[in-house]
Amino acid sequence: PDAARLFRSRPGNPGGFHNPLAEKDGQPGVAYRWLEVEGPILDQWPTAGHKLLFGDLPLKKVGKNVAAVPRDAKADAARLMKTFLARAHRRPVAEGEVQRFLAVVDHATKSGGSFTDSMIAGYSAVLCSPGFVTLEEKPGPLDDHALAARLAYFLWNSPPDDKLRALAAKGELRQPGVLRVQAERLLADPRSRRFVDAFLDYWLDLRKSDATSPDAGLYPDYYLDDLLVESALEETQRFFSELVKANLPARNIVASDFAMLNERLAGHYGLPTNAKVADRTAEADAPSPARTTPLVEGVAIRKVKLPPDSPRGGLLTQASVLKITANGTTTSPVLRGVWIMERILGTHIPPPPTAVPAIEPDTRGATTIREQLAKHSAQESCAVCHDKMDPAGFALENFDVLGGWRDRYRALGEGEKETGFGKNGHAFTYHLALPVDASGKLPGGGAFKDVRELKKLLLKDERQIARNLAQQLIVFGTGAPVRFGDRAEVERILDRAEPSKYAVRTVIHEIVQSSLFLHK
Repeated sequence: PDAARLFRSRPGNPGGFHNPLAEKDGQPGVAYRWLEVEGPILDQWPTAGHKLLFGDLPLKKVGKNVAAVPRDAKADAARLMKTFLARAHRRPVAEGEVQRFLAVVDHATKSGGSFTDSMIAGYSAVLCSPGFVTLEEKPGPLDDHALAARLAYFLWNSPPDDKLRALAAKGELRQPGVLRVQAERLLADPRSRRFVDAFLDYWLDLRKSDATSPDAGLYPDYYLDDLLVESALEETQRFFSELVKANLPARNIVASDFAMLNERLAGHYGLPTNAKVADRTAEADAPSPARTTPLVEGVAIRKVKLPPDSPRGGLLTQASVLKITANGTTTSPVLRGVWIMERILGTHIPPPPTAVPAIEPDTRGATTIREQLAKHSAQESCAVCHDKMDPAGFALENFDVLGGWRDRYRALGEGEKETGFGKNGHAFTYHLALPVDASGKLPGGGAFKDVRELKKLLLKDERQIARNLAQQLIVFGTGAPVRFGDRAEVERILDRAEPSKYAVRTVIHEIVQSSLFLHK
């Protein structure tokens, strides 16, 4: 953690700066009298990495470094290289492959390198080879070693462990029962969080979460709000983790009755938090109806049941998604509509013609984005695509650039003023502009007035939600697109998952058992 983020200060600017965290009797602060660092602290020596490189060879200190002492330089080099190469390439290796890299070791030794430095030169060559950098899978049924690598990179984003390698060496991994047990083992392991994070980075574009920042003029209440931005990313990752862990139906992608929240996110979403309760004792003593939503406290993310009428729930209305589909200043139904169609429904939208200029947002608030798009879509060539992608995006117009609810747009210039102090500590002024219209009509029919009704329309075809999820997982797990000839196998995967209402963990298991996963 960076201590400077705990409290932002602008000294030398009297009267022009107000820190929102400041107390009446002064500022919170942190002072360091001394700092001590101890290390390196190793669980074992030699380390696991050192053993992989030099096995059980004795060690000696050379200056500030540690060097391996060979018993028989050529024999030790061959033995160590064969072991390392098999681990790096994730399969048994032929003698000719070992000799190719031993030639690098021999050349480094003849050039005056020590045994340790020469071996590192050979290992470096291995780590630059296609066998390490890529998954070299031969067309047709995958052998057990290739299957072990594909499964490990799919669900752990890392090479296969000793258990998978042992099963592959025995030729047992392809057995359906064994494969299912191993897939379940990988999913139950904490390392499966790597799969969640990597998969969401590409499926939902979460890797772009830091590509934009809230505008300091229009959204000073978000600007520099590190906790909100980081919590929003964690919410989406923990939400999908919960779908996998609890094996929840794929329909939760669109609409769920829970969210993964902490106090900052709950307040952002208008849900009860500790900060919103002025006197908890008085509240507890006073007669009141039972809470439908629990009080959310602290920074830890946890599962929270949502009120029945909440617009939240599912991926569409999460702050991280709404941030990556905005530019920090304004929102666009076009971008959000394309995101829903492609990422949630699996409907490809072609890119706009190069000759058509982008719509410039009106930050003065004189016109709404709906009005600007209506004029833009008056051209028949533009309307063909906009009629498909804009409607779903309009349903998200009630959410600003970081997912906060709004009934009116924000704008700069003249109008009904909103003033205060932003997260940057400076006074802000903007005005509330025209009201938001979140209604629309989907291309295949079905009108909606807001995001709640849009979700209901999307869930009329739960199989399509599950189909898109399965296809996204297949692409991520195999590295190959789902082609026309693969459609029948995708439908068989969905048929097997249908009794569970297309539960996410079940879909993953069925993909691993499918011919698409077992073949190149």
